[in-house]
Amino acid sequence: MRDINTSFDSFLAGAFGPTVLIDLARDRILAATREAKTLFDTKDLVGANFAPLVADGMADLVVFIAEVQHRGTAWTRRVTLRTVNGEALEAEVTGRAIAHEGRQFLLLHMLDLAGLEQHAAEVAAGNLYSSGLVEWQRAQRFFSDLERENQLILNAAGEGIYGVNADGKTTFVNRAAQEMLGWTTEDLLGRDIHTMIHHHHLNGDHYPSHECPIYQSFRYEEVNRVENEVFWRKDGKPIRIEYVSTPIYDGTQLVGAVVIFRDITERLEDERKLREAMDEVAALRDQLEEENAYLQEAINIERAHHDIIGRSDAIQGIITQIELVGPTNTSVLIRGESGVGKSLVASAVHDESSRKRRPMIHFKAGAVSPEKIESELFGQVRGAFAGALKDRPGKLELAHGGTLFIDEVADIPIEIQGHLLDALQNHEVIRLGDDRARSLDLRVIASTSRDVDRELQAGRLRQDLMLHLGVFPILCPPLRDRPEDIPILTAHLLRIVCKRLGRKVPVVTEGAMRKLQQYHWPGNVRELANVIERGAIVSQSDKLQVEIQSNVTSGALPKSTLLTEAEVEQFRRTNILACMKEAGGRVSGEKGAAALLGIKPTTLYSRLKKLGLNEDDW
Repeated sequence: MRDINTSFDSFLAGAFGPTVLIDLARDRILAATREAKTLFDTKDLVGANFAPLVADGMADLVVFIAEVQHRGTAWTRRVTLRTVNGEALEAEVTGRAIAHEGRQFLLLHMLDLAGLEQHAAEVAAGNLYSSGLVEWQRAQRFFSDLERENQLILNAAGEGIYGVNADGKTTFVNRAAQEMLGWTTEDLLGRDIHTMIHHHHLNGDHYPSHECPIYQSFRYEEVNRVENEVFWRKDGKPIRIEYVSTPIYDGTQLVGAVVIFRDITERLEDERKLREAMDEVAALRDQLEEENAYLQEAINIERAHHDIIGRSDAIQGIITQIELVGPTNTSVLIRGESGVGKSLVASAVHDESSRKRRPMIHFKAGAVSPEKIESELFGQVRGAFAGALKDRPGKLELAHGGTLFIDEVADIPIEIQGHLLDALQNHEVIRLGDDRARSLDLRVIASTSRDVDRELQAGRLRQDLMLHLGVFPILCPPLRDRPEDIPILTAHLLRIVCKRLGRKVPVVTEGAMRKLQQYHWPGNVRELANVIERGAIVSQSDKLQVEIQSNVTSGALPKSTLLTEAEVEQFRRTNILACMKEAGGRVSGEKGAAALLGIKPTTLYSRLKKLGLNEDDW
């Protein structure tokens, strides 16, 4: 016991009145002031448990301790203590949290409220005599006359009204003030009203009387209007109020102030509900804007004008397949090299369906970083993860009632593919950070430029997901396998780009067409569109000048039109390097490599990272 006392007495340095230091982990009193031992009438206070000293309000004490640990310091009058003799002790308890060598201590100061009231009475009596009976009686007569003359008006007013004299003591209180505050005239008259109804801010901070605008009114002759403060009711509950405090005079002498206040709790609550409703409306507006953004992205110039163009048997077969599967709800898997027009086929399937009045939501898996794919697909609620600042629907949810087109499904991480399959099979989606399932009614069209069998064997694609998505496969052949489509595609693309550039459509000579048909087109229709646009820009005469970058195919093409996945990756690498060299290392911008390839800068950045290419390579 002596070791405990000696070790922790230093924490009580400067403490006055009944004060104890408690080890919260063991509920053990480690040190106590002499006044504390006197208050509890025992010399064996140190080393004892504190809980037995609580007569009433143990739950309030637990809440109070939590508040102290959160704020660092707090006070309460809701805990009744018990002396060793078993007598109840009404006290004001002030606590301060202390951390020492990894342990949590609580420093408690206890103030006997009965003794405090006795001191206040003694001070009031001293003030009465020191200020002089004559002055006190004169001020009292003034307020008595004021109250008597205006009592009917004051009690009829809907606002709360009370008066204070130059010492801050209450002189009158109208009926509305009593009803709002729960205090009676007997409770308030002649008392310091600030310490009764205005002692703390709403956040729990102490409100010193000299900082109060009402104090400034009866001390410094200031009229103050305050729009959002709190008064504390008799039951300890706060009410939000706005008030005006005005100094009052007896002749030329300042004798006090009158305060007119109204309860604005209900108004503030209505404003809060209105803000929440507006936030909900804003969230719905954001959702509609996102849907509209996806829709506008889908209705760009290329898609608005590019139908599926071609007279080859392969293209006619694709059109037949679209007409067959379009009106159904069957999942479609579109396969083909990059640039063959898989998104056009997906749009055509959607336009043939009964869902065409709803948007087709386009999700480009390769354009989204892997860590963001899950939130992009499934959506999020605010706070689901770092950076999730608001509720946001995912692509699955946005496609409800319409079609979801998943471009490059093989770019979705394997662990997320399982979640996607569950959502599609169960027809419901759960946002990240949420536990509420939202129903789904959508059609899924997926595409990939990769060898599905190899991706399955490599473990980058789930077979059950591909079985679900690949009910109706459509294969888009590369442009090199259908050279007969190049003339009609060239005329179509040239007409569109010249209209956009505001130029006359040049003539395509036989030599230019032969050059176009003999080229291997590793970038397919997308590359053809880029070559046509470049030709329309550089052509100075009425003839189309075709400039095909020879370094795009600097790696010798295999004689066979069948390419392995490794060969496709090699040509893609060569093509990207050539574009980066031509663009001077720029990715974005009008003359950047992404524009030359006809893809978004984010997609090109992703491919550069995937291929391990950097500035030294070009």
